[in-house]
Amino acid sequence: MDPARRAMIFGRNPQRNRDRAPGAIRNERNRISKAHRSPNPPPAASRAAAYMTADEQSAKYVADEDKFVLHQAKKKADIRVREGRAKPIDLLAFNLRFIDTDRDTFDDQEKDADIGVPSPSAIVEALKDGQLEGLEGDIKSYQTLETEPANKEYWESLQVLRSERLKALAPQGPEGRSVGAVSSDVDNILGPKTYDQLVALGKQIQNKLASDDDIDRDYWESLLKSLQVYKAKAKLKKVYEAIREKRIDLLRTINPAKARFLEEAAAAAVAARAMGATSSTGTNTTPNATKSTGISAAATAASSSSTAPPPGTARFAQTTNEDFSQATKALYEREVARGFSENEEIFADEEAVVISSKPSWAYKYRPRKPRYFNRVQMGYEWNKYNQTHYDHDNPPPKVVQGYKFNIFYPDLIDKTRAPTFKIIREHGRRRGESFAPAGEEDTCLIRFIAGPPYEDIAFRIVDREWDYSAKRERGFKSSFDKGILQLHFQFKKIFYRK
Repeated sequence: MDPARRAMIFGRNPQRNRDRAPGAIRNERNRISKAHRSPNPPPAASRAAAYMTADEQSAKYVADEDKFVLHQAKKKADIRVREGRAKPIDLLAFNLRFIDTDRDTFDDQEKDADIGVPSPSAIVEALKDGQLEGLEGDIKSYQTLETEPANKEYWESLQVLRSERLKALAPQGPEGRSVGAVSSDVDNILGPKTYDQLVALGKQIQNKLASDDDIDRDYWESLLKSLQVYKAKAKLKKVYEAIREKRIDLLRTINPAKARFLEEAAAAAVAARAMGATSSTGTNTTPNATKSTGISAAATAASSSSTAPPPGTARFAQTTNEDFSQATKALYEREVARGFSENEEIFADEEAVVISSKPSWAYKYRPRKPRYFNRVQMGYEWNKYNQTHYDHDNPPPKVVQGYKFNIFYPDLIDKTRAPTFKIIREHGRRRGESFAPAGEEDTCLIRFIAGPPYEDIAFRIVDREWDYSAKRERGFKSSFDKGILQLHFQFKKIFYRK
Protein backbone atom coordinates (compact mmCIF):
# COMPACT_ATOMS: atom_id res chain seq x y z
CA MET A 1 0.00 0.00 0.00
CA ASP A 2 1.07 3.52 -0.72
CA PRO A 3 2.60 5.07 2.45
CA ALA A 4 0.60 8.29 1.98
CA ARG A 5 -2.70 6.38 1.74
CA ARG A 6 -1.78 4.29 4.80
CA ALA A 7 -1.13 7.51 6.77
CA MET A 8 -4.45 9.03 5.68
CA ILE A 9 -6.37 5.90 6.78
CA PHE A 10 -4.76 5.89 10.18
CA GLY A 11 -5.35 9.67 10.64
CA ARG A 12 -1.78 10.88 10.14
CA ASN A 13 -0.67 13.65 7.75
CA PRO A 14 1.79 12.41 5.15
CA GLN A 15 5.24 14.03 5.36
CA ARG A 16 6.02 15.35 1.92
CA ASN A 17 9.60 16.09 0.84
CA ARG A 18 9.24 19.69 -0.09
CA ASP A 19 13.01 20.21 -0.46
CA ARG A 20 13.04 18.76 -4.00
CA ALA A 21 11.12 20.62 -6.66
CA PRO A 22 9.19 18.41 -9.10
CA GLY A 23 11.05 17.85 -12.33
CA ALA A 24 13.52 15.59 -14.04
CA ILE A 25 15.53 13.23 -11.92
CA ARG A 26 19.16 14.28 -11.62
CA ASN A 27 21.58 11.94 -13.36
CA GLU A 28 25.24 12.78 -13.89
CA ARG A 29 25.44 10.65 -17.03
CA ASN A 30 22.68 12.38 -19.00
CA ARG A 31 22.96 15.89 -17.59
CA ILE A 32 23.07 18.62 -20.28
CA SER A 33 25.37 21.52 -19.49
CA LYS A 34 25.62 24.89 -21.22
CA ALA A 35 28.81 25.93 -22.99
CA HIS A 36 30.89 27.94 -20.62
CA ARG A 37 33.32 30.76 -21.48
CA SER A 38 37.01 29.96 -21.44
CA PRO A 39 38.76 31.30 -18.36
CA ASN A 40 41.65 32.56 -20.60
CA PRO A 41 40.41 35.34 -22.90
CA PRO A 42 42.06 35.68 -26.37
CA PRO A 43 45.12 37.90 -26.49
CA ALA A 44 44.80 41.53 -27.41
CA ALA A 45 46.64 41.01 -30.73
CA SER A 46 44.02 38.58 -32.08
CA ARG A 47 41.19 40.87 -30.90
CA ALA A 48 42.80 43.78 -32.72
CA ALA A 49 43.26 41.66 -35.87
CA ALA A 50 39.57 40.83 -35.90
CA TYR A 51 38.66 44.52 -35.98
CA MET A 52 40.87 46.29 -38.57
CA THR A 53 40.40 49.85 -39.62
CA ALA A 54 39.38 50.72 -43.17
CA ASP A 55 42.95 51.71 -44.07
CA GLU A 56 44.33 48.45 -42.69
CA GLN A 57 41.74 46.43 -44.59
CA SER A 58 42.58 48.30 -47.79
CA ALA A 59 46.32 47.71 -47.31
CA LYS A 60 45.73 43.99 -46.67
CA TYR A 61 43.57 43.74 -49.79
CA VAL A 62 46.27 45.39 -51.93
CA ALA A 63 48.96 43.09 -50.48
CA ASP A 64 46.87 39.99 -51.20
CA GLU A 65 46.17 41.26 -54.71
CA ASP A 66 49.89 41.86 -55.37
CA LYS A 67 50.72 38.39 -54.10
CA PHE A 68 48.15 36.85 -56.43
CA VAL A 69 49.42 38.82 -59.45
CA LEU A 70 53.02 37.80 -58.65
CA HIS A 71 52.03 34.15 -58.36
CA GLN A 72 50.22 34.27 -61.70
CA ALA A 73 53.19 35.97 -63.39
CA LYS A 74 55.56 33.26 -62.15
CA LYS A 75 53.15 30.52 -63.14
CA LYS A 76 52.81 31.90 -66.70
CA ALA A 77 56.61 32.16 -66.98
CA ASP A 78 56.98 28.51 -65.93
CA ILE A 79 54.44 27.38 -68.54
CA ARG A 80 56.13 29.32 -71.36
CA VAL A 81 59.55 27.91 -70.45
CA ARG A 82 58.21 24.34 -70.37
CA GLU A 83 56.58 24.81 -73.77
CA GLY A 84 59.72 26.29 -75.34
CA ARG A 85 58.31 29.76 -76.07
CA ALA A 86 59.92 31.70 -73.24
CA LYS A 87 60.80 35.39 -73.33
CA PRO A 88 63.93 36.70 -71.56
CA ILE A 89 61.94 37.73 -68.48
CA ASP A 90 60.47 34.20 -68.29
CA LEU A 91 63.94 32.64 -68.23
CA LEU A 92 65.03 35.02 -65.47
CA ALA A 93 61.95 34.22 -63.39
CA PHE A 94 62.26 30.46 -64.01
CA ASN A 95 65.87 30.53 -62.81
CA LEU A 96 64.81 32.00 -59.47
CA ARG A 97 62.17 29.35 -58.77
CA PHE A 98 64.72 26.79 -57.55
CA ILE A 99 65.67 28.91 -54.52
CA ASP A 100 62.46 30.91 -54.09
CA THR A 101 61.14 30.21 -50.59
CA ASP A 102 57.83 31.92 -51.36
CA ARG A 103 56.87 29.83 -54.38
CA ASP A 104 53.89 27.47 -54.46
CA THR A 105 55.21 23.89 -54.49
CA PHE A 106 51.99 22.70 -56.15
CA ASP A 107 53.17 24.45 -59.33
CA ASP A 108 56.36 22.35 -59.49
CA GLN A 109 56.76 19.55 -61.99
CA GLU A 110 59.22 16.68 -61.85
CA LYS A 111 60.87 17.58 -65.17
CA ASP A 112 61.50 21.23 -64.23
CA ALA A 113 64.99 20.41 -62.96
CA ASP A 114 65.74 18.80 -66.34
CA ILE A 115 65.22 22.10 -68.18
CA GLY A 116 68.52 23.83 -68.82
CA VAL A 117 68.39 27.63 -68.52
CA PRO A 118 71.46 29.89 -68.99
CA SER A 119 72.76 32.03 -66.15
CA PRO A 120 71.02 35.39 -65.56
CA SER A 121 74.13 37.31 -66.67
CA ALA A 122 74.36 35.31 -69.91
CA ILE A 123 70.68 35.99 -70.66
CA VAL A 124 71.05 39.76 -70.22
CA GLU A 125 74.33 40.01 -72.13
CA ALA A 126 72.83 38.17 -75.13
CA LEU A 127 70.06 40.77 -75.65
CA LYS A 128 69.99 43.64 -78.15
CA ASP A 129 69.08 47.30 -77.57
CA GLY A 130 65.34 46.96 -78.09
CA GLN A 131 65.08 43.84 -75.96
CA LEU A 132 66.99 45.50 -73.13
CA GLU A 133 64.67 48.50 -73.20
CA GLY A 134 61.60 46.26 -73.05
CA LEU A 135 63.14 44.23 -70.24
CA GLU A 136 63.26 47.30 -67.97
CA GLY A 137 59.50 47.34 -67.41
CA ASP A 138 59.32 43.57 -66.91
CA ILE A 139 62.02 43.62 -64.22
CA LYS A 140 60.42 46.65 -62.56
CA SER A 141 57.12 44.75 -62.27
CA TYR A 142 58.80 41.92 -60.37
CA GLN A 143 60.70 44.44 -58.23
CA THR A 144 57.43 46.09 -57.21
CA LEU A 145 55.55 42.88 -56.47
CA GLU A 146 58.28 40.92 -54.67
CA THR A 147 58.31 40.96 -50.87
CA GLU A 148 61.16 38.51 -50.19
CA PRO A 149 64.40 40.50 -49.59
CA ALA A 150 66.58 37.97 -51.44
CA ASN A 151 64.29 38.02 -54.47
CA LYS A 152 64.24 41.84 -54.52
CA GLU A 153 68.05 41.91 -54.49
CA TYR A 154 68.05 39.49 -57.43
CA TRP A 155 65.83 41.75 -59.55
CA GLU A 156 67.71 44.90 -58.48
CA SER A 157 71.01 43.34 -59.57
CA LEU A 158 69.47 42.41 -62.92
CA GLN A 159 68.27 45.98 -63.40
CA VAL A 160 71.79 47.30 -62.76
CA LEU A 161 73.27 44.80 -65.21
CA ARG A 162 70.63 45.63 -67.83
CA SER A 163 71.37 49.36 -67.61
CA GLU A 164 75.11 48.75 -67.91
CA ARG A 165 74.63 46.45 -70.90
CA LEU A 166 72.42 49.02 -72.65
CA LYS A 167 75.03 51.71 -72.01
CA ALA A 168 77.77 49.49 -73.44
CA LEU A 169 75.78 48.93 -76.66
CA ALA A 170 75.30 52.68 -77.22
CA PRO A 171 77.61 54.25 -79.86
CA GLN A 172 80.75 55.73 -78.31
CA GLY A 173 82.74 58.78 -79.32
CA PRO A 174 86.40 59.57 -78.58
CA GLU A 175 85.65 60.05 -74.87
CA GLY A 176 83.93 56.69 -74.70
CA ARG A 177 86.93 54.94 -76.25
CA SER A 178 89.27 56.47 -73.68
CA VAL A 179 86.96 55.37 -70.88
CA GLY A 180 86.95 51.89 -72.41
CA ALA A 181 90.73 51.69 -72.11
CA VAL A 182 90.51 52.46 -68.39
CA SER A 183 87.55 50.11 -67.87
CA SER A 184 89.56 47.18 -69.22
CA ASP A 185 92.08 47.76 -66.42
CA VAL A 186 89.27 48.01 -63.88
CA ASP A 187 87.77 44.78 -65.22
CA ASN A 188 91.05 42.90 -64.75
CA ILE A 189 91.14 43.94 -61.09
CA LEU A 190 87.48 43.83 -60.06
CA GLY A 191 86.28 41.00 -62.30
CA PRO A 192 87.71 38.03 -60.32
CA LYS A 193 86.54 39.38 -56.93
CA THR A 194 83.71 37.81 -54.99
CA TYR A 195 80.70 39.73 -53.71
CA ASP A 196 82.08 40.00 -50.17
CA GLN A 197 85.43 41.23 -51.47
CA LEU A 198 83.71 43.91 -53.56
CA VAL A 199 81.66 45.07 -50.55
CA ALA A 200 84.86 45.45 -48.52
CA LEU A 201 86.52 47.29 -51.40
CA GLY A 202 83.56 49.67 -51.68
CA LYS A 203 83.86 50.60 -48.00
CA GLN A 204 87.55 51.36 -48.47
CA ILE A 205 86.84 53.61 -51.46
CA GLN A 206 84.14 55.45 -49.49
CA ASN A 207 86.57 55.99 -46.63
CA LYS A 208 89.09 57.31 -49.14
CA LEU A 209 86.56 59.78 -50.52
CA ALA A 210 85.56 60.88 -47.00
CA SER A 211 89.17 61.61 -46.04
CA ASP A 212 91.02 64.90 -46.60
CA ASP A 213 93.70 63.30 -48.81
CA ASP A 214 94.66 64.98 -52.07
CA ILE A 215 93.09 62.51 -54.53
CA ASP A 216 91.37 62.57 -57.90
CA ARG A 217 87.81 62.57 -56.61
CA ASP A 218 86.23 62.22 -60.07
CA TYR A 219 88.21 59.07 -60.73
CA TRP A 220 87.38 57.40 -57.41
CA GLU A 221 83.71 58.35 -57.69
CA SER A 222 83.53 56.81 -61.16
CA LEU A 223 85.29 53.74 -59.79
CA LEU A 224 82.67 53.50 -57.04
CA LYS A 225 79.94 53.57 -59.71
CA SER A 226 81.71 50.81 -61.62
CA LEU A 227 81.89 48.84 -58.41
CA GLN A 228 78.08 48.73 -58.25
CA VAL A 229 78.01 46.93 -61.60
CA TYR A 230 80.58 44.35 -60.49
CA LYS A 231 78.70 43.85 -57.23
CA ALA A 232 75.55 43.12 -59.26
CA LYS A 233 77.46 40.61 -61.42
CA ALA A 234 78.96 38.93 -58.36
CA LYS A 235 75.55 38.80 -56.68
CA LEU A 236 73.99 37.14 -59.72
CA LYS A 237 76.90 34.70 -59.93
CA LYS A 238 76.37 33.79 -56.28
CA VAL A 239 72.64 33.32 -56.85
CA TYR A 240 73.23 31.17 -59.93
CA GLU A 241 75.64 28.93 -58.03
CA ALA A 242 72.93 28.35 -55.41
CA ILE A 243 70.42 27.65 -58.19
CA ARG A 244 72.79 25.17 -59.82
CA GLU A 245 73.41 23.33 -56.53
CA LYS A 246 69.68 23.05 -55.85
CA ARG A 247 69.05 21.85 -59.40
CA ILE A 248 71.78 19.20 -59.12
CA ASP A 249 70.21 17.95 -55.86
CA LEU A 250 66.87 17.54 -57.64
CA LEU A 251 68.48 15.83 -60.65
CA ARG A 252 70.24 13.23 -58.51
CA THR A 253 66.94 11.39 -58.12
CA ILE A 254 65.44 11.81 -61.62
CA ASN A 255 68.53 11.99 -63.86
CA PRO A 256 71.78 10.97 -62.13
CA ALA A 257 73.84 11.12 -65.35
CA LYS A 258 72.87 14.73 -65.98
CA ALA A 259 73.52 15.63 -62.34
CA ARG A 260 77.01 14.13 -62.58
CA PHE A 261 77.68 16.05 -65.80
CA LEU A 262 76.61 19.35 -64.25
CA GLU A 263 78.80 18.70 -61.21
CA GLU A 264 81.80 18.09 -63.48
CA ALA A 265 81.01 21.22 -65.49
CA ALA A 266 80.77 23.28 -62.29
CA ALA A 267 84.11 21.91 -61.06
CA ALA A 268 85.66 22.69 -64.43
CA ALA A 269 84.36 26.27 -64.28
CA VAL A 270 85.84 26.74 -60.80
CA ALA A 271 89.17 25.39 -62.02
CA ALA A 272 89.05 27.68 -65.06
CA ARG A 273 88.52 30.73 -62.85
CA ALA A 274 91.37 29.62 -60.60
CA MET A 275 93.73 29.24 -63.57
CA GLY A 276 92.59 32.58 -65.00
CA ALA A 277 93.22 34.33 -61.69
CA THR A 278 96.68 32.75 -61.45
CA SER A 279 97.68 33.72 -64.98
CA SER A 280 96.37 37.28 -64.64
CA THR A 281 98.47 38.13 -61.57
CA GLY A 282 101.34 40.36 -62.54
CA THR A 283 102.28 43.96 -63.21
CA ASN A 284 99.85 45.83 -65.46
CA THR A 285 101.14 48.89 -67.25
CA THR A 286 98.38 51.49 -67.45
CA PRO A 287 98.28 55.11 -68.63
CA ASN A 288 97.95 56.27 -65.04
CA ALA A 289 100.22 54.17 -62.85
CA THR A 290 99.33 55.99 -59.64
CA LYS A 291 95.62 55.22 -59.90
CA SER A 292 96.21 51.60 -60.90
CA THR A 293 98.48 51.13 -57.91
CA GLY A 294 95.78 52.55 -55.66
CA ILE A 295 93.17 50.17 -57.05
CA SER A 296 95.50 47.19 -56.72
CA ALA A 297 96.35 48.05 -53.13
CA ALA A 298 92.71 48.42 -52.17
CA ALA A 299 91.77 45.22 -53.98
CA THR A 300 94.59 43.30 -52.30
CA ALA A 301 93.48 44.48 -48.88
CA ALA A 302 89.90 43.46 -49.61
CA SER A 303 91.02 40.06 -50.86
CA SER A 304 93.08 39.33 -47.77
CA SER A 305 90.17 40.14 -45.48
CA SER A 306 87.73 37.84 -47.27
CA THR A 307 87.31 34.12 -47.14
CA ALA A 308 89.71 31.85 -49.03
CA PRO A 309 88.57 29.74 -52.00
CA PRO A 310 87.25 26.25 -51.29
CA PRO A 311 89.97 23.75 -50.36
CA GLY A 312 91.20 21.56 -53.16
CA THR A 313 90.45 24.02 -55.97
CA ALA A 314 94.07 24.93 -56.70
CA ARG A 315 95.16 21.30 -56.67
CA PHE A 316 92.37 20.38 -59.07
CA ALA A 317 93.39 23.14 -61.46
CA GLN A 318 96.99 22.03 -61.51
CA THR A 319 96.45 18.33 -62.13
CA THR A 320 93.62 18.37 -64.68
CA ASN A 321 94.25 18.34 -68.42
CA GLU A 322 90.90 19.84 -69.39
CA ASP A 323 90.83 22.70 -71.87
CA PHE A 324 89.99 25.87 -69.90
CA SER A 325 90.97 28.52 -72.45
CA GLN A 326 88.80 31.61 -72.81
CA ALA A 327 87.93 30.67 -76.40
CA THR A 328 86.72 27.24 -75.29
CA LYS A 329 84.73 28.76 -72.45
CA ALA A 330 82.99 31.17 -74.85
CA LEU A 331 82.08 28.36 -77.27
CA TYR A 332 80.86 26.17 -74.42
CA GLU A 333 78.64 28.86 -72.88
CA ARG A 334 77.19 29.74 -76.29
CA GLU A 335 76.21 26.11 -76.84
CA VAL A 336 74.76 25.80 -73.34
CA ALA A 337 72.65 28.91 -73.96
CA ARG A 338 70.88 27.14 -76.82
CA GLY A 339 69.16 24.93 -74.26
CA PHE A 340 67.39 21.67 -75.02
CA SER A 341 64.48 20.58 -77.14
CA GLU A 342 61.62 18.66 -75.57
CA ASN A 343 63.10 15.26 -76.48
CA GLU A 344 66.77 16.04 -75.69
CA GLU A 345 68.93 15.30 -72.67
CA ILE A 346 72.58 15.86 -71.78
CA PHE A 347 74.84 13.07 -73.01
CA ALA A 348 78.13 12.52 -71.19
CA ASP A 349 78.75 8.77 -71.44
CA GLU A 350 82.49 9.25 -71.95
CA GLU A 351 84.83 6.28 -72.27
CA ALA A 352 88.53 6.13 -71.42
CA VAL A 353 90.80 6.19 -74.46
CA VAL A 354 93.60 3.64 -74.29
CA ILE A 355 96.86 4.86 -75.86
CA SER A 356 100.02 2.81 -76.16
CA SER A 357 102.41 5.76 -76.13
CA LYS A 358 102.41 9.53 -75.98
CA PRO A 359 101.94 11.35 -79.30
CA SER A 360 105.04 12.81 -80.91
CA TRP A 361 103.86 16.37 -80.37
CA ALA A 362 103.33 15.88 -76.59
CA TYR A 363 106.82 17.24 -75.85
CA LYS A 364 106.13 20.45 -77.76
CA TYR A 365 102.52 21.17 -76.72
CA ARG A 366 100.68 20.45 -73.50
CA PRO A 367 98.11 17.71 -74.26
CA ARG A 368 94.59 18.68 -73.29
CA LYS A 369 91.22 17.01 -73.45
CA PRO A 370 88.67 18.92 -75.57
CA ARG A 371 85.53 20.15 -73.91
CA TYR A 372 82.16 19.14 -75.28
CA PHE A 373 78.44 19.68 -74.87
CA ASN A 374 76.54 16.70 -76.27
CA ARG A 375 72.85 15.88 -76.42
CA VAL A 376 71.04 12.58 -76.84
CA GLN A 377 67.62 12.48 -78.50
CA MET A 378 65.09 10.26 -76.74
CA GLY A 379 61.62 9.36 -77.90
CA TYR A 380 58.89 6.75 -78.25
CA GLU A 381 58.76 4.21 -81.05
CA TRP A 382 55.16 3.37 -81.90
CA ASN A 383 55.73 0.04 -83.59
CA LYS A 384 53.05 -2.62 -83.77
CA TYR A 385 53.96 -4.14 -80.42
CA ASN A 386 53.96 -0.78 -78.60
CA GLN A 387 50.69 0.24 -80.25
CA THR A 388 49.12 -2.95 -78.93
CA HIS A 389 50.45 -2.81 -75.37
CA TYR A 390 50.73 0.96 -74.71
CA ASP A 391 48.84 4.20 -75.31
CA HIS A 392 49.57 7.92 -74.96
CA ASP A 393 48.49 7.92 -71.33
CA ASN A 394 50.77 4.95 -70.58
CA PRO A 395 53.60 5.33 -73.11
CA PRO A 396 56.35 2.76 -73.72
CA PRO A 397 59.90 3.30 -72.42
CA LYS A 398 61.87 5.95 -74.27
CA VAL A 399 64.62 4.77 -76.61
CA VAL A 400 67.64 6.52 -78.09
CA GLN A 401 66.79 8.05 -81.47
CA GLY A 402 69.94 10.06 -82.20
CA TYR A 403 72.85 12.13 -80.92
CA LYS A 404 74.19 15.67 -81.24
CA PHE A 405 77.94 15.91 -80.63
CA ASN A 406 79.54 19.35 -80.19
CA ILE A 407 83.30 19.08 -79.56
CA PHE A 408 85.30 22.30 -79.11
CA TYR A 409 88.73 22.68 -80.74
CA PRO A 410 89.36 26.48 -80.80
CA ASP A 411 93.15 26.22 -80.31
CA LEU A 412 93.87 23.58 -82.95
CA ILE A 413 97.40 24.08 -84.29
CA ASP A 414 96.76 22.85 -87.85
CA LYS A 415 93.46 24.45 -88.74
CA THR A 416 93.62 23.14 -92.33
CA ARG A 417 92.90 19.58 -91.14
CA ALA A 418 89.46 19.09 -89.64
CA PRO A 419 89.01 16.65 -86.75
CA THR A 420 87.59 13.26 -87.69
CA PHE A 421 85.78 10.38 -86.00
CA LYS A 422 85.64 6.61 -86.32
CA ILE A 423 83.39 3.83 -85.06
CA ILE A 424 84.95 1.03 -82.99
CA ARG A 425 83.07 -2.26 -82.50
CA GLU A 426 84.46 -4.55 -79.82
CA HIS A 427 84.90 -8.33 -79.59
CA GLY A 428 85.26 -8.77 -83.34
CA ARG A 429 81.70 -7.70 -84.10
CA ARG A 430 81.14 -6.34 -87.60
CA ARG A 431 78.71 -3.80 -88.91
CA GLY A 432 75.19 -5.20 -89.02
CA GLU A 433 75.93 -8.04 -86.62
CA SER A 434 74.30 -8.24 -83.20
CA PHE A 435 75.70 -9.90 -80.10
CA ALA A 436 73.23 -8.31 -77.66
CA PRO A 437 70.62 -10.41 -75.80
CA ALA A 438 66.98 -10.22 -76.83
CA GLY A 439 65.39 -6.91 -75.90
CA GLU A 440 68.71 -5.06 -75.70
CA GLU A 441 70.76 -3.10 -78.22
CA ASP A 442 74.41 -3.35 -79.21
CA THR A 443 76.70 -0.46 -78.37
CA CYS A 444 79.92 0.79 -79.91
CA LEU A 445 82.51 3.50 -79.37
CA ILE A 446 82.68 6.69 -81.39
CA ARG A 447 86.17 8.17 -81.15
CA PHE A 448 86.95 11.77 -82.12
CA ILE A 449 90.46 12.43 -83.39
CA ALA A 450 92.01 15.87 -83.82
CA GLY A 451 95.60 17.07 -83.80
CA PRO A 452 97.85 18.92 -81.40
CA PRO A 453 97.25 20.03 -78.72
CA TYR A 454 94.10 17.91 -78.27
CA GLU A 455 93.85 14.32 -77.09
CA ASP A 456 91.38 11.83 -78.52
CA ILE A 457 88.02 11.50 -76.82
CA ALA A 458 85.48 8.65 -77.07
CA PHE A 459 81.83 8.03 -76.16
CA ARG A 460 79.71 4.89 -75.99
CA ILE A 461 76.62 5.06 -78.20
CA VAL A 462 73.89 2.74 -79.47
CA ASP A 463 75.03 0.89 -82.60
CA ARG A 464 72.25 1.32 -85.15
CA GLU A 465 72.16 2.43 -88.76
CA TRP A 466 72.41 6.19 -89.23
CA ASP A 467 70.02 8.26 -91.31
CA TYR A 468 72.11 10.46 -93.60
CA SER A 469 69.07 12.26 -95.01
CA ALA A 470 69.44 16.02 -95.44
CA LYS A 471 65.80 16.63 -94.58
CA ARG A 472 65.30 19.18 -91.86
CA GLU A 473 63.35 16.87 -89.56
CA ARG A 474 66.11 14.23 -89.75
CA GLY A 475 68.85 16.80 -89.18
CA PHE A 476 72.08 15.05 -90.25
CA LYS A 477 75.04 17.42 -89.89
CA SER A 478 78.79 16.87 -90.00
CA SER A 479 80.88 20.05 -90.05
CA PHE A 480 83.86 21.81 -88.52
CA ASP A 481 83.51 25.58 -88.34
CA LYS A 482 84.84 28.25 -85.98
CA GLY A 483 86.53 25.68 -83.77
CA ILE A 484 83.45 23.46 -83.26
CA LEU A 485 83.12 19.93 -84.61
CA GLN A 486 79.41 19.21 -84.96
CA LEU A 487 78.12 15.71 -85.67
CA HIS A 488 74.34 15.46 -85.48
CA PHE A 489 72.53 12.33 -86.63
CA GLN A 490 69.43 10.23 -86.03
CA PHE A 491 68.91 6.52 -86.48
CA LYS A 492 66.92 5.09 -89.34
CA LYS A 493 63.38 4.12 -88.53
CA ILE A 494 62.50 0.52 -89.26
CA PHE A 495 59.13 -0.14 -90.87
CA TYR A 496 57.72 -3.68 -91.06
CA ARG A 497 55.53 -4.59 -94.02
CA LYS A 498 52.89 -7.28 -93.94
